[in-house]
Amino acid sequence: MTLIASCHCGKTSIALPGHPTKAARCNCTFCQRTGAVWAYYSVGDLKILSAEDEGSYSTNPAYGLHHFCRHCGMQTWGESVDWSAAYNNDGTPKGDDTALVPELTKLQVNLNLVDDLDWSKLEIEHLDGRNNW
Repeated sequence: MTLIASCHCGKTSIALPGHPTKAARCNCTFCQRTGAVWAYYSVGDLKILSAEDEGSYSTNPAYGLHHFCRHCGMQTWGESVDWSAAYNNDGTPKGDDTALVPELTKLQVNLNLVDDLDWSKLEIEHLDGRNNW
């Protein structure tokens, strides 16, 4: 079953490849303010069906970009460096290079925008982005 994430006004919609089993809630200053619950995907897994009035925001485009609907203001999706490739969930590096910025990119979708989502099937991880990034 294909799930669709859509903003409030419907100008942005994204097809998910299936029902996610894992998601993350982050407390970094950005995610805390938007209230998003993120599901992560590889590049090519998501299909942007419409992005008619899309805007984007980033404090550092080299690390990530947050997309939102400029009409209704909903935080829709994002693209970022795949920090999980180089760092553990507690913020410690997986290797010796503490300044490593991974080359891999991942996409994320705000699951609060999916009407047919079965939240009971999700394992939600809490990320401490406020203290670890």
